[in-house]
Amino acid sequence: MLNSNLPEPELLKTVLQPLLEDYKYWFGRSRSMLETERLSFLSIEQQSNLLERVRQAQQEVSTAQMLFKATGSQVGIDMATLMPWHRLVTECWEVGMRFRSEQATR
Repeated sequence: MLNSNLPEPELLKTVLQPLLEDYKYWFGRSRSMLETERLSFLSIEQQSNLLERVRQAQQEVSTAQMLFKATGSQVGIDMATLMPWHRLVTECWEVGMRFRSEQATR
């Protein structure tokens, strides 16, 4: 549970910094899979589209991290920005689980 007595920058740092690191990790992992594996359950176009969306999200997360650091943890991120990242990470998890499941049955 978060301490509600933390000053706002510290609260942002406690919550937002790890969240951005998580997005960075999962998008990186997803990008690696999409660049190195051919996912038979996706068309080439679908896989390429997903890869492009992951690359775009990686750039957005990197920009958010730079702004967060440059402002000394003084800036937050609007939920309208976070929600598409969350949906994309969830989509990537689903694709990764399906890929691993298909690999296990071979």
